[in-house]
Amino acid sequence: MTRYLMPLAFFIILAVFLLIGLTLNPRQVPSPLIDKPAPKFQLNQLHVPEEIMSSDDNLGKVWMLNVWASWCVACRDEHPLLVQLANSGIVPIYGLNYKDDRNTALQWLKRYGDPYAISIVDTDGKVGIDYGVYGVPETYVIDKKGIIRHKQIGPVTVDSLEKKILPLIKELQSQA
Repeated sequence: MTRYLMPLAFFIILAVFLLIGLTLNPRQVPSPLIDKPAPKFQLNQLHVPEEIMSSDDNLGKVWMLNVWASWCVACRDEHPLLVQLANSGIVPIYGLNYKDDRNTALQWLKRYGDPYAISIVDTDGKVGIDYGVYGVPETYVIDKKGIIRHKQIGPVTVDSLEKKILPLIKELQSQA
C-alpha cells in the first residue's frame, strides 16, 4: 500500500503546481528591477551618433524607455500607439534600439514615425542585459529619481496603457 502512496503524492503535488501555473499570466513575469535604480548607461544617439545620452540625463522627470528593433515584428504592432502617446505629450519616450543596424533603424523610424525624444543605440545588447531584456519589445516606466516602477513585457497595448501605464505615470508625475 505504501508503495503506491509515494507516486500518488508526487502526482498530486505535480498536478497542483501545474494548475497554479495555468492560472498565471506569462506577460506578468516579475522583474527583480522593479523599485530598484535603473541601470546606468551612456550610449550614442541613433540620429546624432557623436552625441551621448546618459541615464542621468532624465533625473527629475518621469519617462519611458522602450526597447525596440527594426527586425522586431511585435515592435511594429505597438509602434502606432507609441507615436500617439508621444504626440499627446503626456510622457517623454526614449528608445533603446537593441542589437540593430543603425541605417535600417533610421529607415524604419522614417517609414513608421518616430515617437522617441531620443533613441539610443545598444548594438551589442549590454545595456539590454543590464535591464533584464530577454525579448523585444519591452518598456520601462522610470520615475523622477531614476527608479524603475514598471516593466511591460511584450508590446504596449491600449489595455496595458490605459489600465496600468498611464495611471502609474500620472501618479508618479504628481509626486514631488
